[in-house]
Amino acid sequence: FLEVSTTRPETILGDTAVAVHPDDPRYQHVIGKTALVPMLNREIPIIADSYVEMEFGTGALKVTPGHDPNDYEIGLRHNLPMINIMNADASLNENAGPYAGLDRFAARQKLWEDMRAAGLVVREEERAHQVGHCERCKTVVEPLLSEQWWVKMKPLAEPAIDVVRSGEIQIIPERFDKVYFHWMENIRDWCISRQLWWGHRIPVWYGPDKHAFAARNEQEARQQAIAHYGRDVKLEQDPDVLDTWFSSGLWPFSTLGWPQQTEDLKTYYPTTVLETGYDILFFWVARMIVMGLKFTGQIPFKYVYLHGLVRDEQGRKMTKSLGNVLDPLDLIAEYGSDALRFTLLTSGTPGNDMKLSMTRIESNRNFANKLWNAARFVILNLEGHSLELAADRTPYDMRYALPEQAALGLADRWILSRLQQVQEDATRLIGDWQLGEAGRQLYDFVWGDYCDWYIEAAKVRLNEGTPAQAQATRQVLAFVLEQSLRLLHPYMPFVTEAIWQNLPDLGGEETQGPRALIVSQWPRVTGWADPAADDAFGRIQEIVRAIRNARSEYDVPPSRRIAAEISAGEQLAMLQANLPTLARLAGLDAAAVAIATELPAPARAVTLAAGGVTTYLPLAGLVDLAAERTRLQKEIDNIDKQLQRIDGLLGNPGFVNKAPAEVIERERGKQGELQGKRVQLVDRLADLGE
Repeated sequence: FLEVSTTRPETILGDTAVAVHPDDPRYQHVIGKTALVPMLNREIPIIADSYVEMEFGTGALKVTPGHDPNDYEIGLRHNLPMINIMNADASLNENAGPYAGLDRFAARQKLWEDMRAAGLVVREEERAHQVGHCERCKTVVEPLLSEQWWVKMKPLAEPAIDVVRSGEIQIIPERFDKVYFHWMENIRDWCISRQLWWGHRIPVWYGPDKHAFAARNEQEARQQAIAHYGRDVKLEQDPDVLDTWFSSGLWPFSTLGWPQQTEDLKTYYPTTVLETGYDILFFWVARMIVMGLKFTGQIPFKYVYLHGLVRDEQGRKMTKSLGNVLDPLDLIAEYGSDALRFTLLTSGTPGNDMKLSMTRIESNRNFANKLWNAARFVILNLEGHSLELAADRTPYDMRYALPEQAALGLADRWILSRLQQVQEDATRLIGDWQLGEAGRQLYDFVWGDYCDWYIEAAKVRLNEGTPAQAQATRQVLAFVLEQSLRLLHPYMPFVTEAIWQNLPDLGGEETQGPRALIVSQWPRVTGWADPAADDAFGRIQEIVRAIRNARSEYDVPPSRRIAAEISAGEQLAMLQANLPTLARLAGLDAAAVAIATELPAPARAVTLAAGGVTTYLPLAGLVDLAAERTRLQKEIDNIDKQLQRIDGLLGNPGFVNKAPAEVIERERGKQGELQGKRVQLVDRLADLGE
């Protein structure tokens, strides 16, 4: 007897060999001899094959080429018979002998009982192993041999390898080249037939004797049949359908009218960019390249941009079983399509999975609202005022004119300089396929630079400037908004288009159709880089941030205007010229602000070193000194009580010896935090004086 192991006893009925390793000394004497299949007594050869692992099990392997892919390869190498014992409904067929007609699991039990009764069972044991199941119905999948249609892939894969290796097609990110080459250089023939209800029918018709006629349609197949048989015969089309990926691989050119040479095909094939997930690089992308080269002689696209999988906030794959699936339609209904689109574009990098955060979608919904409110402010301030359009405008480049530089204020010059910089950076990043980083920089520019800083600074000239100054600032407000909408449009198409259509004089009809943001040219702002304005306004921003931090630290209400003394040094002229802007942004009382080249430090004042100047904020203008001293002393007293309690615990040997280590460490951490806070409060109290 030769002992073998199996987890599927019914497949013994389809065995056509027993394989051993050629170097296994235990079986040298039986190689080349034959054995009998249990219960059927069918004679099969004993063969030597290096696939067998000598240390695994008994070292002898039952070979069932009709029901195991690895055994199938062995069968090919040794020219073994391929016996299929199973019907499509998982019952056993006539090749199973006395077990024909039984369900696979019933046959498994019956065969094993018969072998046990015949004394052919050596040992039984429980063993965990992987069993393939259908993803949808969870049924155990049975490998079995069947007749299918195949495509020989190696001759098709070689040109597809060449176009990527030469750079004619570029995969982004580049590291996926290795994945692509691994698949294509180790490619196997492709089974393209599927036994499904829906799909493209296999274009093959069979005659009465099952002779196959491959044709574009039944009429063409009938002509072939008449030529073959000499008469008209009944034809029956193959019931199988093409693999989904075969049909999908035809998509780039079949949708454009191929095989006819249509105008659409000439115009749009090949295309430029394919954007898809990295998980179907081989299943879809490689097949489109193969078929494009085979059927059109051209590559289907120049660039393949791969995104990652969208996972939940914890990084888990979204599945029904985990209950963590986020329906895009639900998210759009709650937050808007622009917010979801912007989140997906900016939350990841090429080829890497992303964690989809609900808080980020909500934040980007707020960004859309911020943009909308900024546009409302601009449009409101344009009412009753005409804006000059650029002299060189076209229907695809409708933009506002800009004033002469001499008419601009510092904030105007700064925002135009920032616009040019962010436009250049975003254009470069998008060209380098860093779409997420480009979007994040646009977010920072629109929310931070334009909305938070420039619009607030612009209110000074709009409300307090001369008519000419106000008009110049209106032009800049509108120009920067319109250009920003162009930059944001690929990321947030709906809100940007809606705003653009409501800006004065931009929309309208042309002979070729309505003007729209979606067909407008990409921004190309030049000549407005202004390092001096960047430096000067940047200093104002630093001073404002420092003053805002001090106001927050001392709980100064936003509505209170406070005094300040600024020792400006070389920045004297710049700060004097822009005092109204500084006062508005920092919440200062312009009439109570003293600016000089050098000023002595006043008593009891907060000193701020920022923006290359020293700013003093008299404490009397920030807080009620007596009330603040009382409040600080109460905080110090409260901290002292907490420290006294902690000191008592940590000084008690009973507590230290018995309490868990993490509890002791937690108390020591609190002690350190309280001690640090007490030092700050004592220093603050000392600053206030008596």
